[in-house]
Amino acid sequence: MHIAIIGAGITGLMSALELLEQGCSITILDQQAAGQAASWAGGGILSPMYPWRYPNAVNTLARHAKPLYQAWNQKLQPSSGIDFQIHNTGMLIFDESDFEIGLRYAEQYQDPQQQAQLLDQRQLGQINPRVDQTKFKQALYFPELANIRNPRLLKSIISYLRQHPRVIWQEHCKISQLDIQQGHVQQISSENGLSFQADQFVIATGAWSAYWSEQLGFNIPVQPVQGQMLLFKTPEHWLPSMCMHKVMYLIPRRDGHVLCGSSMRQVGFDTSPSPEIRQDIFTACLEMVPELADFPMVKQWAGLRPSSPDGIPYIGKVPHLDNLWINFGQFRNGLCMGAASGKLLAQLMLEQPTFVDPEPYNPAQRLETQALAV
Repeated sequence: MHIAIIGAGITGLMSALELLEQGCSITILDQQAAGQAASWAGGGILSPMYPWRYPNAVNTLARHAKPLYQAWNQKLQPSSGIDFQIHNTGMLIFDESDFEIGLRYAEQYQDPQQQAQLLDQRQLGQINPRVDQTKFKQALYFPELANIRNPRLLKSIISYLRQHPRVIWQEHCKISQLDIQQGHVQQISSENGLSFQADQFVIATGAWSAYWSEQLGFNIPVQPVQGQMLLFKTPEHWLPSMCMHKVMYLIPRRDGHVLCGSSMRQVGFDTSPSPEIRQDIFTACLEMVPELADFPMVKQWAGLRPSSPDGIPYIGKVPHLDNLWINFGQFRNGLCMGAASGKLLAQLMLEQPTFVDPEPYNPAQRLETQALAV
């Protein structure tokens, strides 16, 4: 089976990997270079932030992130020569209003990765002596949580796929038209007049997915939400754990880089960092770890998350079309759901038993079918 995937972010790339494993041939198309949008820009925490604040359908997919990425890292690394750097740092959460529900969450949902303990000031100092203990006397500690170095993850996947004999690449190729006849996509066409045929088609276009609403005849409520990040360089292993407070986070990498984020702004497709947001992130992160101010900020950037009304992605066949599938709308959790989203889509496309109940993600049940004005 030949499958064309529109979109080469983490969702499209993981879908490609899963389908390749099942013997399919893949054409990957993207309007820019592969892996350059939100997938690259995020922090790579392998868990939703405050999972109890999200619908169960989000956490169900996210729960599989760490083991799936560990398995893919072992498979791809001999070919790509790149380690994903899955970093088991654990996470400290300082939001006192979340302590009680956070302590109960793992038991309630049978999720060992979310096991937590409430630390007193002495224990907090042992786990992470960089934290400002004049401000924070307690913390909720999740020892099993990890982060993945998403730029390395993307480079490894792309390297592997570029070497694969059953993969065709079409980057800087913006697909603008679906040729639909009698409930079947005959071909897709780019802005510069190129056409591509396949047996099945997948739309994995992230924050740009609402573009397809008019051609498909129903509303796709996915919009870009900008998130801004800062990057500091400290000595190796300087910050021993991830930290979070009031939705702001610090993520240590193995080589001493520390990611600081993140914001949420609705500014369309603008990825320009804001000086005001930069200062907000900087101030919030220094509240957790004041010594971070002693180290250079080496980079700042912003990416576009594909927001959906409830954060639950749309994964499955497009209503009324027999060979068009979608996989988008992961919002803030695209990376930690990416491996599982790709696996679920592949199982649905190939009519295999699914590892999770697919109904919460079913586009036919969730997208409002309506005639759209031309």
